[in-house]
Amino acid sequence: MSKTSSRKRDHVELCVNHDVAFRGKTTGLERYELLYNALPELDFSEVDTRVEFLGKKCGMPLLISSMTGGYGDAAAINQQLAEVCQTLQIPMGVGSQRQAMEDDSELESFRAARRGGPSIPLFGNLGGAEIAKTGSLEAIKRLAALIDADGFAIHLNPLQELMQPEGNPNYRGVLNAIAQLVRQLGLPVIVKEVGAGLSADTVRRLLEVGVQIVDVAGAGGTSWSGVELLRRSDSDHYTEFWDWGIPTADALNAARPLTDAAHVTLIASGGIASPRDVAIAIALGAHLCGSARPMLKTLQESGQQALEAMLLRWQHQLRCMMFLSGSGTVEELRAAPVVVRGA
Repeated sequence: MSKTSSRKRDHVELCVNHDVAFRGKTTGLERYELLYNALPELDFSEVDTRVEFLGKKCGMPLLISSMTGGYGDAAAINQQLAEVCQTLQIPMGVGSQRQAMEDDSELESFRAARRGGPSIPLFGNLGGAEIAKTGSLEAIKRLAALIDADGFAIHLNPLQELMQPEGNPNYRGVLNAIAQLVRQLGLPVIVKEVGAGLSADTVRRLLEVGVQIVDVAGAGGTSWSGVELLRRSDSDHYTEFWDWGIPTADALNAARPLTDAAHVTLIASGGIASPRDVAIAIALGAHLCGSARPMLKTLQESGQQALEAMLLRWQHQLRCMMFLSGSGTVEELRAAPVVVRGA
């Protein structure tokens, strides 16, 4: 097994079996609640959770965020996740495809996602440091073609790379590489953090080079810095970085004016662990939300049917929250008033 494949296996095992959440920081979403509307002027049956993403209709404003690929067991995980997404018609991203650039031994772990979800919005994934290093548009096009991708995500993870024992914290040239992809890839480009958040300045620079989909992926859920610290022998020297990052709610509040003005899709991920989190994040400005670890844990611990049942509960509860805020559509939920708890 290659070093990259071994690392991917480590990541899944640590996320499922260990406490890798932020320790002293939350998403901030718990600070808000939807303002109750006693006169919604719509029937519950009219509430519609459908949205469009990457040119396809989706059953609800939720995607399964990029998680895994690049080692043997990942094929089954990606296929099962995609099969659930296919049933519910929700988007999915594969994990980093770096391993597929190194050799062709585990390509099936990525192809399995499209096999499981033949019509879902599916997007590829590669790190910012990798696109700056490779400089090969054709290589990235091959990664997208490997899964018949509808879009391609570039993840920004300088903190994770810095904490990772074998990391690549070389970020010079990343913005220029993103700009080239936006111009030449021929697919929508998504730029996302992995759980430490995007600042307003970062979002602004991404918009300036033409990025049309931004995922703030804020702090408060899985700490990928923490995941890497669990893999280090000298982790005691870096513990202050476990909680580094911008909480998801704060990142959303900073990004929304910029993305709304640019008519850009805004995604909220990072600690999205309940339908309430989804509803609040959308009311704060997100068009969709992404979640990863809760989906992976449910799949691994309870199976595919349990994951499907959980997501159907999320959809029903989201519809309830939309109804009680007077929101008949997801776009109306984005305009629903929120109040600060205890204010």
